[in-house]
Formats: sequence, C-alpha cells, structure tokens
Amino acid sequence: MRRIIISFLATFAVALPVFVLMTRGGSPPSDRPTAALPPAAPANAPTDVRIRTLQATVRAAPQRADGWTLLAGAYLQKVRETGDAGFYVRAQGAVDRALQLRPGDPGALTQRSALELSRHDFRAGLADAERARAQAPQVAQPFGALVDGLVELGRYDEAGRALQTMVDRKPDLAAYSRVSYFRELHGDLPGALSAMRAAVSAGGAVPEQDAYVRSLLGGLELQRGDVAAARRSYRGALASVPGYPAAEAGLAQADVARGRLAPAIARLQRVVERLPLSSSIVALGEAQAAAGRSGDAKQSFALVRAETQLQQRAGVNADVELALFEADHGSPQRAVDLARKAWAAAPSIRSADALGWALHGAGHSRAALAWARRALALGSRDPAFNLHAALIARAAGKPEQARAWMAVARSGRAALTAQLREQVR
Repeated sequence: MRRIIISFLATFAVALPVFVLMTRGGSPPSDRPTAALPPAAPANAPTDVRIRTLQATVRAAPQRADGWTLLAGAYLQKVRETGDAGFYVRAQGAVDRALQLRPGDPGALTQRSALELSRHDFRAGLADAERARAQAPQVAQPFGALVDGLVELGRYDEAGRALQTMVDRKPDLAAYSRVSYFRELHGDLPGALSAMRAAVSAGGAVPEQDAYVRSLLGGLELQRGDVAAARRSYRGALASVPGYPAAEAGLAQADVARGRLAPAIARLQRVVERLPLSSSIVALGEAQAAAGRSGDAKQSFALVRAETQLQQRAGVNADVELALFEADHGSPQRAVDLARKAWAAAPSIRSADALGWALHGAGHSRAALAWARRALALGSRDPAFNLHAALIARAAGKPEQARAWMAVARSGRAALTAQLREQVR
C-alpha cells in the first residue's frame, strides 16, 4: 500500500496493494478448548514452503478457522512476490472458509480486509477492519487495515487518529511505514524519511518485508534528490531478497535520474519478465519512448492492457491506474470515465489527481484545475501530482501557479524523471 511503483515520477504509492497488511497473525484463541494446530513452517521460510505447510495444516485440521486465515495470508504474500493475481482467488476461498467456521472472527476479518484493500475495494476493507476492531478492541492488527482504508477513502483526519493509536500500541515496521506514507502525503519528506528509517530498523517477520521498506526508503531518498542514498537502500533490499522487483525497478528509476536510459530499460525489462505489474510496464514503455524506441514502447503499452485485464478478472479495481494510463497513452474520454468512477469509489487525493489529469487530457483544463488543487490540498510534494497540476495550470491560463507547481515537480534529482515524462508527452 502498502505502496508499489506507479511511475518514474514518484516513490512507491498506493497502487496494487495499497499498504498491504504487514502482519500475519491468526485468530485470537477461542474461549472454548480446541486441538492444537499441527506445527507450522518457520516465519522466515520461503512462501511456497509456508503455503504447502499450511495446506497440510488445513487438511489435518479442517475445522480450525485460524489455519485457513494463515493460509489466506500466505496466498496474499505470494501475490506480493509474483504479481500472480490468481492467488487472490485462493486467498478469498481460504478466508471465506475461515469465516464460515467462525463468523465474526477478528483474525479472519482482518485478513479479509487486507485482501479487499489489495484489490482496491477500500470501502469493504474498511468495513471489515472496523468489525475486527469492534470484535477485538485489545488487538493491534486491525489498525493497519483501518488506517489504510481511511487513507484511501480520503478520510485523512480519522486516519491520523487511528495511526497514532496504532503507533502507541505497537511501534513496529507496519506502524512506522504507515507513518512515513502519511507524512509524505502531507508534504513532510524529512519526517517521512525518518519514519521509514525507523521501519527499516524495526525489521519484518520475513525478508520480503525488509526488502519492501528498504525499497520504499530508496524511493523517498530519490524523491529528495539523493541518488546515492537511494541506490544504497535499493541495494540493501536486494541483499535481503536477491532480484527483488521493487528494488530493481528503483535502481532503474535511479538510472533515469542520472540520464542513463539504456541501463534503465534493460533493468526494467528484467523486472517485467519476473513481475509484470502494470506500473513497471508503463515505466518501461515511457523509458523506451524517451529513448526513441517507439515500436518497443507501443508493445509495452499493449502489454499494460493485457496485464490489467488479468488483474480485473481476479477482482482488482484498477480504475485510477487505468485512468492515468488512458490519459497518457490511450482514450481521453475513457480516462475521464474511469477517473470519475475511481473518485466515486474512493475520494482520495490520488483519485483527484487522476480525474484532474484525465479532464486535462480531454481538453477540459479549467475544470481540471479544481481537481489538481484538491490533489495537492494536503501539501503533497509528489512529483507526479505537481507535474500534472503545473501542466493543467499552464493550459488553464494560470502561468504563475504553473511555475510554482513545476518548481516542486522539478526539485531534486526527481526533476529529471519529471522532465522525461513531460518530453514523452
């Protein structure tokens, strides 16, 4: 959530799974005696080993809801690692079974909330997180999903209060990474960096979680213009998980910031072969276009639509991402329609940015300006948001505002990526 790479312009933002739940806890103990679960795989075991072990667990104890809940979490972890949306369907089946066995179980509700948030069904995810918190007010796990849902629905004041409670109860990797993103949304980049460094220091239950937050830290370092520090963070992520796609994509982003398109393209091609997320494919296509490889870029952009269809068939709502893609590389009117749907479903600054950019692409820059302002209402210094707003303001006849926003978009080494994106258009 949490966040993935959405473009060359920004650090990892909420796209495919927004703030994905970082905990793997099962159900609290029942108030009636039950048989113990068979031994589980170690927490740091490879995900495939954990899945096989948990599959054996539910076969041996099919009436234990917590086994099914843990299996659903392992399937979600597999989505993070492979991008295979088919594991969403398996996770859904496992968590549904858990809730059939124990309706209202807070562990299963929290896991279902994580699944719903991963698919961008933010209202359902928030509802399940609230139910889990009501069922087990003493348990910390539901707060991660609660914060994520509130953020993605644009309820930032409530999210801030829930996040403070989460930190007070358990200041760990999951809490600190959310603090970082919350500060970033409000334009506090130094505060975001501090919190993400705390998340790195806290460490995760599995190596992928360490690689994840190190990759996020790299994105923040790059956004502030420190390419060397960004590369160190990405290399640290790769030390935790060799070949980790988010870190490899981050190194490609650093190459772009240095004007090195050829190695960036080569690295992104390897990322896409391993984990074909739409965000990475778009980044590849835009780098190819900037390098004058229009035929390759066209093929990459065609692949985006195919990958998005696979995600949609697995129940993922990708309206924001599709709206931005269509505004840049497809049908302006379809972009507007998708962005309006995204705003109706989740009125966040992210969907406001998408709607403003879509309206601008469709020739309605004056109307788009209000949405650009809404996207920046919290003070975000996100280069993508500020670049969109600057180009919208320029087209709407607001040159002074356009210059101010463009200055933010072009601050630091992230400036080169903003200029690259502007050139591609």
